[in-house]
Amino acid sequence: MIKTPAYVIEEEKLEKNLQILDNLQKQAGCKILVALKGYAAWSTFDLLEKYLSGATASGLWEAKLGNMKPWEVHTYSPAYKDDEIDEIAEISHTVVFNSFNQLERFENRVKDKALIGLRVNPGVSSAPVALYDPCAPFSRLGITKENFRADKLKNVSGLHFHALCEQLDTALERTLEGFEKNFGEYLKDMEWVNFGGGHHITRAEYNVENLIKIIKEFKSRYPNIKDVYLEPGEAVGLNAGYLEAEVLDIIDNGMKIAILDTSAEAHMPDVLAMPYRPEVRNAGKSGEKKYTYRLGGVTCLAGDVIGDYSFDESLKVGDRIIFEDMAIYTYVKNTAFNGVKLPSIVIKRKDGSFFVSREFHYEDFRDRLS
Repeated sequence: MIKTPAYVIEEEKLEKNLQILDNLQKQAGCKILVALKGYAAWSTFDLLEKYLSGATASGLWEAKLGNMKPWEVHTYSPAYKDDEIDEIAEISHTVVFNSFNQLERFENRVKDKALIGLRVNPGVSSAPVALYDPCAPFSRLGITKENFRADKLKNVSGLHFHALCEQLDTALERTLEGFEKNFGEYLKDMEWVNFGGGHHITRAEYNVENLIKIIKEFKSRYPNIKDVYLEPGEAVGLNAGYLEAEVLDIIDNGMKIAILDTSAEAHMPDVLAMPYRPEVRNAGKSGEKKYTYRLGGVTCLAGDVIGDYSFDESLKVGDRIIFEDMAIYTYVKNTAFNGVKLPSIVIKRKDGSFFVSREFHYEDFRDRLS
């Protein structure tokens, strides 16, 4: 039995996702990059390298992480620091700028080391909430049509857009229509285009065949485009891991409350930020099964509540609770708020054995502070 709390990445499920993505690459003639902002378990990079074309980074540290493997590393940031841009250029296949100000400031330091791209804003909102909508009013992400400068493209070889969040192929169709309407006239001079992330390709409802069709038709319209990239993060680790926690105490304050050795605030922050209700293995909604509990975190934050769940049997101290789909946007965003121990990162091998890739200790918490 593994020690809790622990993120467990299931190797077999991860590889199934990668096989779907690899088939897409082969059928559509595109390249898939893992977005490290969503999935960054470098202990599984050997497996990812077998199937994917590279990684996409949001800055220097992620670029260095991606550079652990000899694949393509694409880097985009809303703005770059002067003392980091040279190293980023050295280790990146492509550097994407968010504005013409940044392009003009740094292009001469990048052009001989990496390909240069621009992120544009297609102006099509489809994300489920404004927090995750790069095309929302007053967005800082991407150059709008009104601010685009055709006379500044001398060193630019590609355009990048990212407007989706956990969405299906139909959302890409709408976004691509807006992208071509606003920026299609500039594509004749480009060598590559990046469709960004947010594509839920490995989700059961996703129409991969339609995505293949979309990419092929796009490439036929622009035969000069050598490479089409997609950079999903969630689709790589979707449903390929879980967070296992233990019940520490059960109290009653108008309803039964189980206090766990994990935390929404610290260990699965999107539960509160998005917000959403994670699935719990073998549990139902409140009142659906015989015994209902509110699952609460171990921090002092009053709102550190994961949700209300029901179970066939009453919970007791020492029971294990498994939160599904926790390989993405968890350990990359978690914190040691309240000095709560960070969950270990564990790999469940295809033979059923467990490999503890990383355990965290007091020193990890201490050394982040001063």
